Amino acid sequence: MRYQRFEELPVWNDAIELAARLISLSQSGVFHGIGDLKSQLERATISISNNIAEGFERGTNDELISFLYIARGSSGEVRSMLHLLRRLLERADLNQDIDGLLHRVENISKQLGGWIESLKDSSFKGTRSQNARTREAAQSARRRDEFLAKLRAIQDEASRILRPSRDGGPTEG
Repeated sequence: MRYQRFEELPVWNDAIELAARLISLSQSGVFHGIGDLKSQLERATISISNNIAEGFERGTNDELISFLYIARGSSGEVRSMLHLLRRLLERADLNQDIDGLLHRVENISKQLGGWIESLKDSSFKGTRSQNARTREAAQSARRRDEFLAKLRAIQDEASRILRPSRDGGPTEG
């Protein structure tokens, strides 16, 4: 499935949810007294979704990959700061919140890594590299592949229904 908008991307949605949860936690007052770290953590968290969105909108795989690497770097920065927060705050009541944020950001980093690798292996160079002729060729190829998949499903169903009997003749079954 090819996504048309960055808002449809599961990893972007996960990154937005991470930012919303982290900012909500930071605004609850639990980070009181750690000023710049709180601000940097919020900015790094927001940077993840922003770089995914910007890279997606650039229209080339090369630029997308560059921005996904930046987003992945920001996710590493967020993980590092969350580990530091755990040590600085030493509040057992925050461990569950921090663990949840760490799990979420690790998952985002894995998604970004997988996406980067799939883009590197892709022959598609991005929407900016397409023109009317290449878009039509891609649409024709997609329609052909969908038709062939339906045809295979029909053939599989037909062979399931018309299995040969022991005497060699077709049997409904």
